[in-house]
Amino acid sequence: MNLDKVRSDIPKRLIQIAEGIRDVGGKCYLVGGFVRDAMLERSSRDFDVEVYDIDQETLLGVLKKFGRPNLVGKAFGVVHLVTHGLELDFSFPRTESKIGEGHRGFLVETHLHLTFKEAARRRDFTVNAMGLSLPDLELSDPYNGKGDLEKKILRHVSSAFAEDSLRILRGVQFASRFALSLAPETAELCRSLSLADLSSERIFEEFKKWLLKPGKPSLGLQAFLEMDLGRFFPEIRPLNGSFENLGSLLDSVSNELPNVPDLTSQEVLAFAALLSGAENVQEVNAFLSRITNEIHLLKRIPLLYQFVPSLLDHANAQNFGAEFLRRASVEQNGLFLAYLYLKSTPLLANDMRSLFAEKFKTAAENLGVFLNPPEPLLKGADLLQMGLKPGKRVGEILKEEFELQLQGKIDSREAALEFGKASISNGKS
Repeated sequence: MNLDKVRSDIPKRLIQIAEGIRDVGGKCYLVGGFVRDAMLERSSRDFDVEVYDIDQETLLGVLKKFGRPNLVGKAFGVVHLVTHGLELDFSFPRTESKIGEGHRGFLVETHLHLTFKEAARRRDFTVNAMGLSLPDLELSDPYNGKGDLEKKILRHVSSAFAEDSLRILRGVQFASRFALSLAPETAELCRSLSLADLSSERIFEEFKKWLLKPGKPSLGLQAFLEMDLGRFFPEIRPLNGSFENLGSLLDSVSNELPNVPDLTSQEVLAFAALLSGAENVQEVNAFLSRITNEIHLLKRIPLLYQFVPSLLDHANAQNFGAEFLRRASVEQNGLFLAYLYLKSTPLLANDMRSLFAEKFKTAAENLGVFLNPPEPLLKGADLLQMGLKPGKRVGEILKEEFELQLQGKIDSREAALEFGKASISNGKS
């Protein structure tokens, strides 16, 4: 750990607060993500602080000198402070005991005089169970998280891990994001646990972190398989008979995600990749309906999944015909995601994949349908201006004209208007 870099990452305001806590007899630690990221020499703005040996009123007295503290989690002893644009969370060491179903079914008790080791026992993985004392930056690592991080191992801290089943899915996304492999005993424990008490919202969030945050999703897939999570998500199947193929696709798609400008499209591409091995679109729909109710995803992910076989057939034949591209662009609302999928799939030979993808892109750009689908050249207002009365026939003519556009038989505004006039004058009105 580079202490100079860590010092530069910690705001002076937080150091001043820590000195204030020390002056009234307390001590505090930066915990969780900040310490893990510091070990990896990554910058972090995840400032979670655990405070020991003073009570809540004393802590509030210190924090009021720096801003207006907000007691956001009274039952959990969590105080939120915004100071000089900086957001900080302060909490007290606590124990958690499982007393009911779900992520709310815990008895949480704060204890001012717990040792750091006792408090860290409730954390999920050893790499998240380290603390960095403030203001002196001494590492507390009672469960050898530093050693596990150096060995690239993801290991649960204690048997308390089993009390929160979300930690299983957190293991998948941590394996991906930090290039970690599951400790055998952790994989064994996860295989004995259930996800039945988790809400779809929480499951969806962990899947998104696995697939969308920078990392190596194939390592998350490896953890997924070692935990036997196919028990709960049987739709995640090998791609063309191989989970290695699926992992390769996920990693390649992950590398392309920074080029995708909006979150929704990133989700569409990533989840379509994850479900590429599904046997049919019904499986895709079944998986998605269990984890999300977001209509745009429920619609667009199956569409991309269904388009992929045709896309690969045309790529292998090196035949990106104009009509195929126009119709595909209408269906897919542009072909950018299909292009990125084509660049990423291991089902095309490595030496040909980029060539096919660039040919696809160039052909679609030449037609003006790469980023956006083709627009109808004939409008309803045109037909009304020509004297056609509002009614069913307006829609029929528009549909006929657009079909001819997709076939390439109408390629200009003038030709579209002529078609409209002819349709009316031929007595079809």
